Amino acid sequence: MGALHGGHYEGLIPAARARAERVCVSIFVNPTQFGPGEDYERYPRSLQSDLEGCEAQGVDVVFAPAPDAIYPPGYQTYVSVEELTEPLCGHSRPGHFRGVTTVVLKLLMLAQPTVAVFGWKDAQQLLAIRRMVEDLNVPTEIVGVETVREPDGLAISSRNQYLTPEQRAAAPQIHKGLRAAAEAFASGERDIETLLGLARRRIASAGLPRIDYLEARSLKTLAPLARAEPGNTLIAVAVYLGKARLIDNIRL
Repeated sequence: MGALHGGHYEGLIPAARARAERVCVSIFVNPTQFGPGEDYERYPRSLQSDLEGCEAQGVDVVFAPAPDAIYPPGYQTYVSVEELTEPLCGHSRPGHFRGVTTVVLKLLMLAQPTVAVFGWKDAQQLLAIRRMVEDLNVPTEIVGVETVREPDGLAISSRNQYLTPEQRAAAPQIHKGLRAAAEAFASGERDIETLLGLARRRIASAGLPRIDYLEARSLKTLAPLARAEPGNTLIAVAVYLGKARLIDNIRL
């Protein structure tokens, strides 16, 4: 959605370049994935610097349409992936994923790429897009790229710009909480409540005011888990911090 950063320049664009002869970057702040009272109007927009960054990265094409080019007057067709989009961010942001899958399908139809890359930071989004592409027979390979992080572990995100210095100092505890759960898992712990408790206490120790959700889900179906399963466990979290809502996850 623009406001490009290290996650794009160090993760997504190089991953696309490694898999394709030509790389196209779409930049579009998609109005249909924002709910009432969310940050559509104030979402960071920096098209000129984004274009310069893409040029420096050797991107071949940047597609940056106006909203009415994607949703012309009278537009009324949407695409929904059902079960995968119900929990986690889907519960907190009704309608969000309908906007995501609709615009991604439109971009895939317009660009006709052989491969499209998405970050694992938005794990639920990645899983929903994979499901959509498979269900609708879209001939595009969907590749997940590992989350790019700041040196202190905070997942790089455009919304990090909303953080005050004090909030920025506390934000890395989100990832450290996930790492605490991962370390316990590596030591043999499989009880979900124990793993989530470790993560929750670490996040709460930073004084982060509101956890939207902290859950363990199947990496394949996003069904809830009672016990962690190697290779099939996603621990996902969303935390409100000032004006920002930050998401992160870890796969076990």
